[in-house]
Amino acid sequence: MPHTVLLAEDDRAIRNALERALTLEGYRVTAVADGVEALAQVHRSRPDVLVLDVMMPGIDGLQVCRVLRAEGDRTPVLMLTALVETADRIAGLDAGADDYVVKPFDVEEVFARLRALLRRARPDPEDGGGAPAAEPPRPEAPGRFVEAAGVRMDPQARRAWRGGRELELTRTEFELLELLVGNAGVVLDHSTIYDRIWGYDFGPGSKNLAVYVGYLRRKLDEPGAPQLIHTVRGVGYVLRED
Repeated sequence: MPHTVLLAEDDRAIRNALERALTLEGYRVTAVADGVEALAQVHRSRPDVLVLDVMMPGIDGLQVCRVLRAEGDRTPVLMLTALVETADRIAGLDAGADDYVVKPFDVEEVFARLRALLRRARPDPEDGGGAPAAEPPRPEAPGRFVEAAGVRMDPQARRAWRGGRELELTRTEFELLELLVGNAGVVLDHSTIYDRIWGYDFGPGSKNLAVYVGYLRRKLDEPGAPQLIHTVRGVGYVLRED
């Protein structure tokens, strides 16, 4: 059965072109022109993935994403943005988006990012209605948890902690941290990370990985504690506690 995509874009030319391209690629697409329509459509049809323009009249893409995340909706979100500053992209991630594409974009890049989001998407476990414990639970079976440099991860529950502090991570941030923790002490080059996380190497000109690493550091690092994710200039990144 084809995946369903909700596309929210106020520019008619971009909306129509992307809707045609996604349909030809095999997706079932619902296209709307603003954030109000997007929220209404999500509540009606529950699409598999959302493609949201950041700058829309009324309710913009960031607000749509914040509302959905506040409601507990974890549908993957790909942001379309004409904003090129790193801070602007981080705002999208902070709102709960899983990935972003900068305009003007190559439609093949959109396809690649959607494939990666859909491949990694899986249902979140029920949280039982209560607040998460401050301390990570002990494993119920050997091998359930992944640990390195003071970071503890539960891939099954998709939860992560540094010490006793639980980290609030987007899907992409969790996948990136899991890759680094699972290869602690090993320098992972850019191509390897792109292939493992996005399933596509966006080339040396892409800033996507640097943005995600920067944002992950903000959530992970603590005052007075060692930095965990290190840049190996010209090569990639490594997780280690120096």
